[in-house]
Amino acid sequence: MTTARRQADAAGAAGFTLIETVFALTILMIVAAGVMPLALVAVKATENQGHLAARTTEYAQDKLEQLMSLSYGDAATDTRVFPAADAGGTGLTIGGSDNVAAPVAQYVDYLDIDGNLVADADDAGTDWFYKRVWSVSSPRANLKLITVTATVRVASQGGNGSMPLSTVSSLKTSPF
Repeated sequence: MTTARRQADAAGAAGFTLIETVFALTILMIVAAGVMPLALVAVKATENQGHLAARTTEYAQDKLEQLMSLSYGDAATDTRVFPAADAGGTGLTIGGSDNVAAPVAQYVDYLDIDGNLVADADDAGTDWFYKRVWSVSSPRANLKLITVTATVRVASQGGNGSMPLSTVSSLKTSPF
């Protein structure tokens, strides 16, 4: 090989210069800075949805436990207030719905952001954060199916995405 050829090969294999490396890193930093807000939004949304899903499940289970503690033939206890009143409610009377979009009167209650019952709230009210609806059915004699569904107010989250919805069910048998 000639000396000129060796020098040309050596120049081609020399690698990147410091300026090229700094330039590439600058471009990488600009791209990373542009993508970072998207990552933060995704992490926050995921954490928020997980938190809300856990809370809706917890509140649905709480209502189910409250209803399961009633006697099989109870037709008067009002579980929409705390503590539950001995009269004015439906107890475990057959009825209700598990459709949160169309709650049945006396088979729905509302909670604030901290999980406390909201007195005299309705769907149009602005002071509730969680909604729980329940239904009681009798698929067989001496057997009641209790279903509770809880959700989060869509407006409270700006209407973005689907809101968590949790449904729990249990069977209650007579004479218990």
